[in-house]
Amino acid sequence: METYPLPQVRPLLSPYAINPLNASTVIEVQDAKIVTLSSAQAKKPFIEANTKEASLTHLKQDCIVPVFSKDNEITISHNNFVESVWECVTKLFRNETIYEPEIRVSHIVKGRTPDAIHKSVKELNDEDKTIYYERMMFVIEIPSITEHICNNRLNLTIGGVRAYNHENLYSRKGLEKFKVFIGFQNMVCCNMCVSTDGLKDEIKVSHTSDLMARVIELIVNYNARKHLDMMCSLQQYGLTESQFAQFIGKSRLYQCLPNEHKRFLPKFLMTDTQINLVAKSYYTDEDFRVDKVGENLSIWNVYNLLTSANKSSYIDNFSERALNATHISDGIVRALNGESRYGWFIE
Repeated sequence: METYPLPQVRPLLSPYAINPLNASTVIEVQDAKIVTLSSAQAKKPFIEANTKEASLTHLKQDCIVPVFSKDNEITISHNNFVESVWECVTKLFRNETIYEPEIRVSHIVKGRTPDAIHKSVKELNDEDKTIYYERMMFVIEIPSITEHICNNRLNLTIGGVRAYNHENLYSRKGLEKFKVFIGFQNMVCCNMCVSTDGLKDEIKVSHTSDLMARVIELIVNYNARKHLDMMCSLQQYGLTESQFAQFIGKSRLYQCLPNEHKRFLPKFLMTDTQINLVAKSYYTDEDFRVDKVGENLSIWNVYNLLTSANKSSYIDNFSERALNATHISDGIVRALNGESRYGWFIE
């Protein structure tokens, strides 16, 4: 039986089926139940924007791997990133049901093989072309670890983001940047719910072994109970129509504020387009719209309108805005109790 040593950790997901871990824990690696979703089980994508679905096989067999041009050292490929996180998940979440990674890619970079340099575009065959994707994001869903809030099922989900546009590929090989997160995915709409201790927005590593160590560190330090309690508390508060209108208007004003004023306010990362989506969804969203014009809208619904709008973000901005949606929603709750700088958005 293979063993897998852990760094020093505190109890992990103790309300669930996973046993508490401590600093001396050694995990016995058993086979997790890996499930492939059939076409009949297909669901809404977790991110939209200009992305498309890709398989791990496609990334491994059909895509080249970029190198650092000055020393021709290879980068950590997209498929190596996905496989490294997947290995961590299957080892840590033993005896759980785990879905295969759901992968989305964008910003394709096209090239040619050397023997096709002088061919016209019309003459190119598939074997003459090379491709890779500048940006890639994936999620790994664990449907056996779940919770319900307002009749919405939330499944534990681990994911990652890789964006080559954040690397200087024209230099020598250095530390490469990755983003990894753990949180809950709302299965009604596939919105991602990410907390402060569930996101590493800049992991810098040079090898997959270092990457896996950082992923394990993130997972074992994630406080699922705290995150779920925070989301449950959102349903206990609501915004009146007037307060919601103030929130939308102030959110638009925030984009235009002088920097000397912005620095006294909490960060608000949603774009004007996304704010417009939130305003439209207030009346039209199938799951989270206001029940009746003039009634209060729960902060849980506001949170989901924000995370839904975030699905229009590009891959490299998605995780930060998902976390910001959590901060905004929690901040509004505290502002309603007179305890937060987010009061500016609803006053």
